[in-house]
Amino acid sequence: MQRSDQKESEQSVDDVLSGLTRDRDDATQTSASASSGGGRLGGLFSPRAFLAALLLSVGGLLVGGAIPIVGFIGRFAGIAAAGFLLGLVGSKRRYTEVVLAGAIAAGLAFVLSTLFAVFAPFAVQLLADYGVAIAGVGAASGGLAGLVGHYFGRDLRTGLTQEL
Repeated sequence: MQRSDQKESEQSVDDVLSGLTRDRDDATQTSASASSGGGRLGGLFSPRAFLAALLLSVGGLLVGGAIPIVGFIGRFAGIAAAGFLLGLVGSKRRYTEVVLAGAIAAGLAFVLSTLFAVFAPFAVQLLADYGVAIAGVGAASGGLAGLVGHYFGRDLRTGLTQEL
């Protein structure tokens, strides 16, 4: 009698261990499938694509702002051009990354241009009073410019790659 109880307890321990191993393997497969797809977090955000979009947006902002005649509007044209380029070249939709990168680039540019374009003591007081609103307008405008540029880049890519 004691021998059969011992066999049952050994068998139940083996069952528990195999169950734990299966659970661990399932968790490993789930995390591997979640992390596949170019490092996208939960399928919504890719840090590499965001970094590329941010660098392109800052570059577009600087180049667009350096054009003397266009100036201020050129910044947003540069951000839209960066989004357009990412939409044209990339095979996946990167709206989240492009909008966030454009918003960050333009928001910082608005704050920095306010800080350095106005007499220093007045600029500090202006930013203390209205800094959040200034950054918000810049971020919203930059995000919208990136969104529009990415949309048209994806649209052109679809038109170029679609069969007639």
